Amino acid sequence: MIQIDDAGSGSLLGGTVIGALRVETNEFQYDIIPLNLYQDEFFENKEYLNYVVTIVEQIFSKLNVEKDEEIQVCQGYMFDRLKLWFDNNNYKYMSTEIKDPLQSIIEKTFEEYTISLGLPESFIVYTKYPFHFHRILKWVYADYENRSPLCKKGWKSWKKYRDLDVEFSSEIIKSKNLVCLKCNNPIEKNSNASVKIYTSNRLNKIYLHDHCM
Repeated sequence: MIQIDDAGSGSLLGGTVIGALRVETNEFQYDIIPLNLYQDEFFENKEYLNYVVTIVEQIFSKLNVEKDEEIQVCQGYMFDRLKLWFDNNNYKYMSTEIKDPLQSIIEKTFEEYTISLGLPESFIVYTKYPFHFHRILKWVYADYENRSPLCKKGWKSWKKYRDLDVEFSSEIIKSKNLVCLKCNNPIEKNSNASVKIYTSNRLNKIYLHDHCM
């Protein structure tokens, strides 16, 4: 049986992982929808949905998937055009909720992908809901020039929050557990830190080493 799922379609950061697993043998293959398909007219035309078909075609070739093999595909919108492709090519499939083993495998794959983009592993391990929009937005604003290109820029939420006014300040740090959101290294207690301040859905403060500003 083949299971197909995605990870990262709801994350502002990065593209989207599309993966398939042959359950009996634990063979896993995946690819990533590139970020350029989440920009401009590509996003407006939902070209990322067509790319899902391209990825699955390639995966099926690698896994030697037969037309009569049972296929379970996630019921989310990401696979709307893939299901049409299944119908047109006489594949047997069932749209359903995908659980383990594939769910954990593909979520881990997306996490590793975001780490390769620069998101600290500690951000994922120690932050509840690490891919929540406003958490990622705060990480982006900590190093806007380098991190904004990593975002799904076609999103309405990005367009709403991409040009926020940022104020600058400084504070003496009283906490011993504060980390610079640019270099991900600790900010020493009782040291001076630079602060970026902006308002999105609420007031946000980003603490940075002075030399990271």
